Amino acid sequence: MALSRDRGTASQKVNQGSGLVCNVEGDPLNDLIVSSTNQEHGIISDRSKKDIAWESFGIGSMVRILPNHACATGAMYDRYYIIDGSTEIIDVWHRINGW
Repeated sequence: MALSRDRGTASQKVNQGSGLVCNVEGDPLNDLIVSSTNQEHGIISDRSKKDIAWESFGIGSMVRILPNHACATGAMYDRYYIIDGSTEIIDVWHRINGW
């Protein structure tokens, strides 16, 4: 589980759920958000309650999630894959654990 259940934007003008759903390039996909999470997965919903064109997301499709709470997301990994405006990994940053 790499998304926080912190709903810090719930009382804001625009509720971003647990994260904003984007295409693999990082462009937001209409009004799609991660509306809820549990230990195994997140639920994607349309913020305006419109039907989602699921045929646009075949099995194996990739999306990017801009998390509502980046600290909790970052803490779940021992390294970060760095990209530079594309999908090509240009560096790997290993986390320093402990204080």
